[in-house]
Amino acid sequence: MRKVINRKLYDTDTAEKIGDWKSCCDRGNFRYCSETLYRKRTGELFLHGEGHGLSPYGKTYVDGMRGWGETIEPLSQDAARDWVEEHLDADDYEKLFGPVEE
Repeated sequence: MRKVINRKLYDTDTAEKIGDWKSCCDRGNFRYCSETLYRKRTGELFLHGEGHGLSPYGKTYVDGMRGWGETIEPLSQDAARDWVEEHLDADDYEKLFGPVEE
């Protein structure tokens, strides 16, 4: 997916994939969603999210029906740290942000 946000291009095909997370239900469930954290060549981090109609990424169509949707969201360093803490392991966190105090 490619998207321009605040005059900056975010492209999942050219960015480095850092890690991903999927909801506990299967892809056929209307609550299913997945998120992938990416890093641009500039070092900026962003999240690509997608999912069915009842997920946070669902799209509402003109007729009121909800279906599959996707989006890209640029992340601050703090927001990216929070996402990695919640969805990835300690090794991934330290690889991305450096050593953490015990």
